[in-house]
Amino acid sequence: MRRFRITAFMTSFLFAAGVALTGATHAQAAATGYVALGDSYSSGVGSGSYTSESGDCKRSTKAYPALWAAAHSPSSFNFTACSGARTGDVLSSQLAPLGAGTGLVSISIGGNDAGFADVMTTCVLQSEATCLSRINTARAYVTSTLPANLDKVYDAITAKAPAAHVVVIGYPRFYKLSGSCIAGLSENERSAINSASDLLNTTIAKRVADHGFTFGDVRPAFSGHEICSGDSWLHSVNWTNIGESYHPTAAGQSGGYLPVFNSNA
Repeated sequence: MRRFRITAFMTSFLFAAGVALTGATHAQAAATGYVALGDSYSSGVGSGSYTSESGDCKRSTKAYPALWAAAHSPSSFNFTACSGARTGDVLSSQLAPLGAGTGLVSISIGGNDAGFADVMTTCVLQSEATCLSRINTARAYVTSTLPANLDKVYDAITAKAPAAHVVVIGYPRFYKLSGSCIAGLSENERSAINSASDLLNTTIAKRVADHGFTFGDVRPAFSGHEICSGDSWLHSVNWTNIGESYHPTAAGQSGGYLPVFNSNA
């Protein structure tokens, strides 16, 4: 009788364990959808081939999320990144596709919060002193205010997609110092802009680590392909299409952003 009870107990235990493991496996298998969030660096501004449905968000078929999805065929692909997006825009209008079936999320966000478009406009059109002052204002915002805004976004992603692996992509340095440019911004301005970009990346990476996400640093990939490098993967100021200025080209998306995402996804 004792042997029968032990055998029955072990059979029940193994069956329950099998059900639990199978259920976990099924849950993990179901979480295979990919959602791409973020700003213009994720939507693909600067790379052309914008989809008609995306309108002013300018989502490109040459952006790294679309390239990754085409190569890996996730069970679902939702592309909600939008040109000009700030952290508040992600919270209000980009998170709807997230859910229990989301296994992978990518996002680049924070640059617009810090006002980097205004920084570049100021530096191109005004004096060096005014440029440096505007950069310092952006740096102060990145240090004092941006971390809490990033936390809100990251917390919301975790709450809506608890099974997702989240890859947060950073921003490249804009300029190769002592490079091939013979006009435009001064070397002091270029150096200050690069330094502010480094601060932005460092700040984002710290919040990413604290949330248990993965940070994709694109600066090494763009090394040798900055503006003034002679082989730039970034648009310089473009007076005929201001919106594409200081954004990755199609080569920057496929040669810079995509490999970094691939290695971290």
